[in-house]
Amino acid sequence: MKTIAARMLDQMKIPYEIRTYEWSEEEMDAVSVARKIGLPPEQVFKTLVVRGDRTGVLVASIPGNAELDLKRLAAVSGNKKVEMVHVRELQGLTGYIRGGVSPLGMKKPYPYYLDETAQIIEQLAVSAGQRGLQLILSGPDLIRATGAKLADIAR
Repeated sequence: MKTIAARMLDQMKIPYEIRTYEWSEEEMDAVSVARKIGLPPEQVFKTLVVRGDRTGVLVASIPGNAELDLKRLAAVSGNKKVEMVHVRELQGLTGYIRGGVSPLGMKKPYPYYLDETAQIIEQLAVSAGQRGLQLILSGPDLIRATGAKLADIAR
C-alpha cells in the first residue's frame, strides 16, 4: 500500500523500501520499532511536532535512541522556546496520528529540522505516514526529499 509519503518519493524518483511491522499502543517508541524492522535504534528516526513561541509549528526528526534537545531546536529555529504539541493536535496540524507522523506529506509544509547525523547514514527509517509502516531510505535522500535543515538537535 502506497502512502502519501511514498508517492512523494516516487514523484521525486528517490529510492526507498517500505517495511511493515506489527504495531501496538504499548510499543510505539522508536526503539521497539527498530527491533521490529531490524535496524539499530540510531537509524530509526522519530518525527516530533513542536510549537515555537515565535515561529509557530515546526517538525524535527531525531534518532530513535535520543531525546530532542528543545533548547537547541529553539536556538536553531529562531525561537526563545519550543514545546511539544499535544498529541490531540497532531492530526489537525499534520494529517497524521501519533506513531504514524511522517516528515513527508503533511497537510501543510512546516519548517523541518533533521538531526545532523542523518547526512552520513546509508539506511535510515522514518514513518511512512501510517502506524506499522516505515520508509527506509538514505539520509541524503531524506534531506533532498524534505529540504531539511540539518542541526545538532538530539541528545
